[in-house]
Amino acid sequence: MASITAATETTHTSGDAAARIRAAAEALFAKHGFDAVSLNAIAERAGVSKANIFHHFKSKHDLYLTVVRTACENSAERLQGLSGESGAFAQRLETYAHGMLADMLGHGEVSRLILRELLSNGEQRGQEFAEKVFGENFARLVATLRHAQTRGELRSDADPAMIAALLIGANVFFFEARAVLRHFPDVAFARDPKLYSRMLADILLRGVLEKPTTKNPADK
Repeated sequence: MASITAATETTHTSGDAAARIRAAAEALFAKHGFDAVSLNAIAERAGVSKANIFHHFKSKHDLYLTVVRTACENSAERLQGLSGESGAFAQRLETYAHGMLADMLGHGEVSRLILRELLSNGEQRGQEFAEKVFGENFARLVATLRHAQTRGELRSDADPAMIAALLIGANVFFFEARAVLRHFPDVAFARDPKLYSRMLADILLRGVLEKPTTKNPADK
């Protein structure tokens, strides 16, 4: 690797260097996995020295968690919209579901990295992701759904954690399977994530069972 001089690095702002390091790490982690990527490779791709990486991040592991957290940075804003007072809850849920899916699709490399890490290192990564990346947002989503129950917007006997899990799971499935789904003639939503989110929110809120028709007493 060609040496990176201090003069070269000073041509970039500190924030720009950190962003380039994150982008380089995201691409390499997604392609090769955490263990197979060296800090030297990240530094070379980002155009910085290895020492510069340590100026911004404590370790490769810290950089890895930062990459994953950055992909989820819009979650707080989306949750704020879901818990708001304006508009019908059904519309807010649809908007939230679509925002979550759009983030997964927009950060496809990181999404694939997370899913791959969970499949190959589930015991280790599962706890780490829960505690350091997703846990707070999941708890806020469950709390938001529970609050909607108190306002009569959701069934009071439904488990809000189950609703949250179904919502996330459905989006993960779409992300993983859309390349196959688009070849099925009956799957109209495969090329339209927004339509998928609308249909998902509708089924989550209304279910799939037809409501029983109330019989007229005179028909007995």
